[in-house]
Amino acid sequence: MKKILNNLLIGIAFTLIASSCEKENLSTINPFTDIKNFGKGAYITLNSTVNLNLNFAAINTSKVSVKVDAYNNGVTIKEVKLFVVKSSNADPKTWKLIKTVPISGTTELSVTGAEIATAMGQTPAALFAPGQFYTIYNQVVTSDNKTFDVSNTLQALEASSNYNTCFRWTAYVVCPFTGGMTGKYTVKQDDWADWSVGDIVEVMDGPGANQINLSKVWPNPAYGDLKSPLVISVDPATGSAKLATNNVVFADYGQLTTAYMPSSGTVGYVFSCTGYIGLKIGLKYGSADYGINALVLQKLK
Repeated sequence: MKKILNNLLIGIAFTLIASSCEKENLSTINPFTDIKNFGKGAYITLNSTVNLNLNFAAINTSKVSVKVDAYNNGVTIKEVKLFVVKSSNADPKTWKLIKTVPISGTTELSVTGAEIATAMGQTPAALFAPGQFYTIYNQVVTSDNKTFDVSNTLQALEASSNYNTCFRWTAYVVCPFTGGMTGKYTVKQDDWADWSVGDIVEVMDGPGANQINLSKVWPNPAYGDLKSPLVISVDPATGSAKLATNNVVFADYGQLTTAYMPSSGTVGYVFSCTGYIGLKIGLKYGSADYGINALVLQKLK
């Protein structure tokens, strides 16, 4: 809910700034106001997700991959370097190079468990455990050897779904879902901003088999009223998750708010072996679509 208020404040701020500035001679005061002072960058777009699950039972040969396309803006992309880091870290100093993949048309970017382990300098047996996740960072290399990744590209480009960029993707080491998720959780990320990082929330099992109930998480009762249970169904074999009911009107934050699934049909993962809940859920506040919002929770021990 705070996200709605933040967007309104940002809009007001930009309006005030725009109205208080004189247009003449801006290019001499600030070179960023003249498009002629900019060069061209490059990025790849996500064509499709092939598989994001590393099977712990066959971790060496298990493969994760996505298919990408080069965005056509007149800049030629010759290759993409694939880097990896355990969990996530946008600082390139922490990344480990897996391999370099030439780009030609729609290209599949794939890595195996063995390749990740080699890049990390460990054996697969020592490195991997169910419930872990690894972020693959894609660094675009152009024909004139310029490089572009999350560290030197505007965050707004990646954040906007309109551009469909693929600067990073996540590989999950999956484990079977066995239930027993009821308990207290620490909030690690809440893009909807009902909660702050470090807040403690409650998750319940059910109501059905292989399901969890997030009705005590979204909505935060300080901001909205519950209309329908926000229930997540979990694949017992992999821990992959989806909304039990797509387009469910789950809350009233002053306007009825709907949760929907991304185009992939899944919203994330729930790992009972580690108490991890990582979801990406689409939200509509009234008729306004607020896009995909991440919710990451970790069960307290």
